[in-house]
Amino acid sequence: MKMSIASDHRGVGLKEELKKFLAGKNVAVEDLGPLDETPVDYPDYAKLVGEAVSQGRKRQGILICGSGLGMSMAANKMSGIRAALCTTPEMAKRARLHNDANILVLSADFLTRKQACSILDVWLKTDFENVARHKRRIREIQSLETCTIGAPSVCDDDPEIRFAIRSEMDRQQNQIVLIASESLASKAVREAQGSVMTNKYAEGYPGKRWYNGCENVDKAEQLAIDRARKLYGADHVNVQPHCGSSANMAVYFAILQPGDTVLAMKLSDGGHLTHGHDINFSGRLFRFVSYGVSPKTEQIDYDEVNRLAMQHKPKLLVAGASAYSRVIDFERLRAIADRAGAHLMVDMAHTAGLIAAGCYPNPVPFCEFVTSTTHKTLCGPRGGFILCRREFADCIDRQVFPGIQGGPLMHVVAAKAVCFREALQPAFRRYQGQVIANARALASSLATAGLRIVSGGTDSHLALVDLSAINISGKDAANALEQVGIALNKNAIPFDKKSPFVTSGIRVGTPIVTTRGMKEKEMRLIGGIIIRVLTHIDDPAVRAKARGEVAALTAKFPVPRD
Repeated sequence: MKMSIASDHRGVGLKEELKKFLAGKNVAVEDLGPLDETPVDYPDYAKLVGEAVSQGRKRQGILICGSGLGMSMAANKMSGIRAALCTTPEMAKRARLHNDANILVLSADFLTRKQACSILDVWLKTDFENVARHKRRIREIQSLETCTIGAPSVCDDDPEIRFAIRSEMDRQQNQIVLIASESLASKAVREAQGSVMTNKYAEGYPGKRWYNGCENVDKAEQLAIDRARKLYGADHVNVQPHCGSSANMAVYFAILQPGDTVLAMKLSDGGHLTHGHDINFSGRLFRFVSYGVSPKTEQIDYDEVNRLAMQHKPKLLVAGASAYSRVIDFERLRAIADRAGAHLMVDMAHTAGLIAAGCYPNPVPFCEFVTSTTHKTLCGPRGGFILCRREFADCIDRQVFPGIQGGPLMHVVAAKAVCFREALQPAFRRYQGQVIANARALASSLATAGLRIVSGGTDSHLALVDLSAINISGKDAANALEQVGIALNKNAIPFDKKSPFVTSGIRVGTPIVTTRGMKEKEMRLIGGIIIRVLTHIDDPAVRAKARGEVAALTAKFPVPRD
C-alpha cells in the first residue's frame, strides 16, 4: 500500500510517530509536510493529501491536526474524498468496512501515540465490505458532493478522469471567461446530454429508422425539430449535424460540385475556417472567392461583395462570421445573390442565441440555407443544425445522413431540444439583451482607456480589440490575462500585419459572464483589470492585485448550478 500523510503544525509530532509505525508495517509513505511546527493553515495540507488520493496517485491518506475536525471538514470538500475522523479503533473499522473511507483523520490533541497507532493498525487491516447496500450508500454520498456546476458521478475506478472533470469545474468557477464562442449550458441540457439516450443507435429520421426501438428517440428528435422551427420560423430543420462544420459541409454537398465557386468572408476579416480556408475541406474541394471589410469602416464592404459576385458568378454566397461584431445586412446580401444567380447561406453559429431572442436580425426569411451550432450564444450542447427552405429539405437530409454522417448522437439531439425550449422563454430574451449590453460596456471601457475597438463598437456578444496602441501582441495579452484568471483568445484584426499565431488583437465575448449575473458595472471593472494588466505586463504586484480582484468577482458571481 502507498499512502500520503500530512498535518498542520500541531500534528507534526504525531505525524513523525505514525511514519515510524507505518515503516514497521512496510507501508510506503509520502510525507507532504509540514517539516516543523511553524504555524500553517490546515486546509493547504488537506488539499495536498486530498489531491493525491482524488487523482489516484495514492490509494489512501492520513491527515492530522489538533482536534481533527478542521482537516476532516477541509478534505471532505474535495471530490471523491471520504475522510473519516476516528477516535477509536472501532470507528476506523466501520469507516473502512461500511464507507470505504479513503483518508483517516486523527487528533493530535485528544489521542496518545499508542491510541493513534492502534486506530491506524485497524484501519490498515480492514477492507471495504463490497456489498450492494454499502455501494449504494457511497453512490448517494457522491451525489451530495457540492460544486458550482454539478458534481461528476465518475466512478472511483477512474479517479484521473474524475479529477480532470472536477478541476475543469473549478477552472470555470474561478476564471472570468470572455471567450466569445463559449457559453454555460444549463443543468437540464447537461442532464439530457448525459442521459441514456447515448445508448441508442438511430440511423435515419423520426419514423424512418434503420433500427427498431427508436420510438423514444424519435420523440426527442421531433421535439428538437419542432422547437427550432418555431424559434426561427424555418420551413425545415435538421438537428443531426454533429457540429457547425458538419452543417456547413452538408449544405455545400447538397448544392455544389467539386470546383464550384463560392463567395464567402475572409477568415482574416472575421470569417470561419469552413468559409474557404485552403487547409479546410471547404477550400480543398471548392473554389472560394473572399470578400472582406472596408479599410475605412472595418464593416462588410457590400459594394465589394456585389462586384465580386457579378465578376465570379458564384453558385453560393456565404455570410456569417466568427469574429465580426456588427449586424449583417441579410436583405442586401439576398439582393446581391439574386443578381448573381446564387443561393444564399448564412452561418449564424455565433449569433444564433441573439437571433432566437430577437436581438439580432433573423436571416431565415432571406436565405435558402441557415447553419448554426447550438453551443455558443444559444447556450446548448456542442452540436450543429440546419434550417432550409422546403424545396431543399430532402437533399439536406440525404446529405446529413447517409451523406456525411452515420448514426446521430441522440443524447445530444435531446439536449438540443432542451436548449431550443429554453430559448423560447421570455427570460432568454432578457438574457440576450444583457449579453449585448455587457459587450458594449466592456468594449467602451477598453476604448476609454485608449484601446481601439475594431469597427468602432459592437452590435453583438463580442468585440475585437486592437492592441497596437500598447505594443502588445494578442498572444502575449491572452497569456498574461490567463495568469490573473481572465480567459479570452488572441485574434487577428482586419489587415493585421502580425502572424495569425501571434495577432495584433484579442477577441472578448460576454455570454458566460452574463449567465453568471454580471452587468455593465462588472464589465467596467473587468475592463479596468484588463487595461492594468496589459499596460503593466511585467509587474508582479499588478498581477497579484488583479488575481485578487478576479477572485472576488468570481466568488460574488458563482457559476449557476441550474
